[in-house]
Amino acid sequence: MTGYVASIEKVTEKNNNFRQVVFTSKYMQLVLMSLKPKEEIGNEMHESVDQFFRIETGEAKFVFNGKEEHKVGAGDAVIVPAGTHHNVINTSATKPLKLYTIYAPPNHRDGVIHQTRVEAEADNEHFDGKTTK
Repeated sequence: MTGYVASIEKVTEKNNNFRQVVFTSKYMQLVLMSLKPKEEIGNEMHESVDQFFRIETGEAKFVFNGKEEHKVGAGDAVIVPAGTHHNVINTSATKPLKLYTIYAPPNHRDGVIHQTRVEAEADNEHFDGKTTK
């Protein structure tokens, strides 16, 4: 397939991995994420990568630069400009947070799957220039 075609809502809701890179092109990357109740991605910053988030199910709190907070839920979108410290926190004590994110340009190695946050933090992988097709 030249690009990526799927029901993004369905594949996002079915994903149980902390991070799963599903498509990488030269200038953009699609990644599915699932955060367990009260789990967070951890404070991070991408110096030269913009990031778009779309929440499919659940509720979250986005924290920008350690102080600016935004509560979001299913159907909401968030854009994090390059150079912005950010954290995504699942605010539910009982339900997973299902979301997808688009990195522009890509940030992770194509095809990477991290089942847990611990696994993701232990793997110091970064985009290596290889695309899906």
